[in-house]
Amino acid sequence: MTTPRLFFSSFLLLLSLLSASVLSITTANAEPGISNRNIKIGMSIPLTGINANYGIEMKSTIEAYFDKINADGGIHGRTLTLVALDDGYEPQRVATNTKKLLQDHEVFALTSYYGTAGTTAALPVFTAAKVPLIGSVSGAPGLRIPNNHYLFHVRASYTEEAEAIVRQLLSVGLSNIGVFCQNDGFGKAGLEGITAALKKNHIEPSVIATIEPNSTDVEPAIQAFSKVRPQEIIMISLFKPSSALIHKLREAELYPYLSAFSSIDAVIFSKELGDAAHGIMVSEVMPYLWDDTLPLIHDYQKLSKKPELAGGLSYTGMEAYLNARVLIDAIRLAGRNLTREKLIETLENMHSHNIGGYPVSYSASNHSGSKFVEITVLGLNGKIVH
Repeated sequence: MTTPRLFFSSFLLLLSLLSASVLSITTANAEPGISNRNIKIGMSIPLTGINANYGIEMKSTIEAYFDKINADGGIHGRTLTLVALDDGYEPQRVATNTKKLLQDHEVFALTSYYGTAGTTAALPVFTAAKVPLIGSVSGAPGLRIPNNHYLFHVRASYTEEAEAIVRQLLSVGLSNIGVFCQNDGFGKAGLEGITAALKKNHIEPSVIATIEPNSTDVEPAIQAFSKVRPQEIIMISLFKPSSALIHKLREAELYPYLSAFSSIDAVIFSKELGDAAHGIMVSEVMPYLWDDTLPLIHDYQKLSKKPELAGGLSYTGMEAYLNARVLIDAIRLAGRNLTREKLIETLENMHSHNIGGYPVSYSASNHSGSKFVEITVLGLNGKIVH
């Protein structure tokens, strides 16, 4: 005869087994990158080569932010893990890394890819896999039009940056304008934006000089600029080739006004050039890093003081932080029963979403996120004037 106590013990054992079975099935059926205790996020960035500064800054910033979230208990009981692979700023490696992130590491979502050419190379990979990428450090119109269901931008476009730069130059009467651009998707997209903005004012670039990606050979550009001697040179390039150009311009006794797109990172550029950066104008797609009246900036400043972020503030770190904030806000809003498609649906319903005073806005037909652009000028002693 079964005693009540024995019956109750058997019942509890059966209930425990059923619960474990259900939990096992739930975990087995969950989308890749999600377990009951963790969400895995992937990124491909340059961690070696002449553009490693950018990737290292982005990786360390996001890791510090994830560590903070995990220390506070995670999101709906899940911690966050970042898997970052080095692509050396080479587009084909970005595509290969994306396949590895999805197939070998089984990440749930992607964030903060660096560069137009790399993001373009990865686009068919994550699109075919139906995995969202939140935040690409690229303003190329070709990545925005047509709208891609799986790609969400946080920064303004190169078209909007170009219009801000040209508007500023024309306001002080400059018309003999040269362009120095990388011979890749970033450079071509920026050049198209500058050319279009100038054309609206019946002006054409007086000279266009290019440089190959991952190169600092600026001699052909110096020869081209020496022939025309432009009043202004707009640099659509990263900080290493831009720095090399400026040093060689001085050696050639050429002293044009200089401006640059945001991808140069005004902070990194100032550290690289020192006082030689004085007077350079930079379009920015992130808010001014020293305006701590903005809660977003206050939070980033606090994060940047962590020992692993010894470099301090940078616009690259700020952009990585903002990308991660958008992603994490969406994961939080999507709830515990998280899927990739639910994350996308949540993002598309984030209309005028406020992130510490910085608005981003998405819809099913528009994943651009932001149109924010402002101009800064590099001063002496690394100071950046707002």
